[in-house]
This record gives sequence, C-alpha cells and structure tokens, in this order.
Amino acid sequence: MPNTYFQFKQFRVEQDKCAMKVCTDSCVFGAAVEVADAQRVLDIGAGTGLLSLMVAQRTKATIDAVEINQEAQVQAAENFSSSPWRERLHLHPVSLQKYAESCQVPYDIILSNPPFFLSSLKSPDAVRNTAKHAGELLFDDILLFAQQHLNQNGKLYLLLPPAEATLFRKLALAHGFKLAETIEVFTYRGGKCIRHIQTYTVSAPEAPATKQFFIREEDKVTYTAEFATLLREYYLQL
Repeated sequence: MPNTYFQFKQFRVEQDKCAMKVCTDSCVFGAAVEVADAQRVLDIGAGTGLLSLMVAQRTKATIDAVEINQEAQVQAAENFSSSPWRERLHLHPVSLQKYAESCQVPYDIILSNPPFFLSSLKSPDAVRNTAKHAGELLFDDILLFAQQHLNQNGKLYLLLPPAEATLFRKLALAHGFKLAETIEVFTYRGGKCIRHIQTYTVSAPEAPATKQFFIREEDKVTYTAEFATLLREYYLQL
C-alpha cells in the first residue's frame, strides 16, 4: 500500500486523497523547470500540489494552482496550508476553462503534468482516468490559455510521455509556440525513455536543444550523480 505522505526536506506532501501519488518523474520535472526569476507561476492540474510546492521552495514567485478534482483540491489545500510558503500559494478549485474566464494576470511560467496517454486504454477507475487521460483537461485548452496569459518572454513547461509529447509539439506549433528544449528522462542508463520535459516559448532557436537525463545507473538501483544534484535540496536521502 502506498504511503499516505511523501516527506521532503522542507515540506510534506499528503497524498491519501489523490489518485496520482508522488512519483520520481514528477519530482524531476518540478526540480528541472527554470523559475529563478519568475514573479508569477501557474500550475495546471495541481493534484497534490507537488509541483507548486517544489517551485515555491526555490523562488519568491506568487504561485496559482488550478485543480478540478474535488479530492485533489482538498489535498492540495492541506499541503499548501501546512507548507512554509502558504502565503504565496493560491489554489483555484475550478477547471482551467473556468479559470480562464476570470483570469486577469499574465504569467512568467506556466507548467503542467497534464492528463496523458491519449491513445491508451482507460482503466476502470474513473478518478485515475481523469488524472491520467486527457478528458476534462485537453492539450488545446492549455495552449489556448497560454496564448492569452503567458508573458511575451514567458515559458510553458510540459511533462509528457514521448508519444504524447510529439502530439503536443504539433499542436503547439499550430498555436504559435516553438519548442525550445526537450529533456528526455530515462529510468536508468540503457533503459527506456519514459517522459519528455518540454519547454515552449513564443520565439525559440530553429533547432531546439535536446538533453538526456538518467534517474538511475545501469544497476537500476543507484541514483545517478545528475539526479542526486538535481534533487538534493528536496530528497531526504540525498
């Protein structure tokens, strides 16, 4: 049975009410996004609030988090209120579409680990389906929102499996965004690429940068030096 919480060095993520638990690739994503100079950040599909909390730890930005699932709303609110950055974390318990109707602020950073597996079979668990499959939150909704509310020099960050990342890139181009960088995340050296961390901007180089990031060494147990460096400010065991 999964733990009811995940303890980080500076905060705890309670997760008993959420279908999607804290996972390693999300932690890599939260630590990898560049937010040092951001004044305002939006987390789309907050879930437990993990990404918002990770960003809050290393920036002074005001962070808005949008979440449609009622159980996740309660969980994120609890995690925000018990964190050291509660004054800068603002949960909006609505859909992104609804939030777009009233949003009046521009964002320096928009990030999302959205529902994915567009082409895969859905599980019988309706809550988990919503968390893992594009349903209430569609890729076009994210891009439309970013068109209207991302600063001219802002960045849009996505964490997606490779196939869905390819699809999102095509849609992003149609919406006027360019892929600036892809970080290919591998479970271990010699293993499978499980996720792409994509960075989009309005203006980007003709050839986007591509990097590879390995979570573990070939023994599938030992964390790589790059993982340890990236997560050292968050993980208790590093």
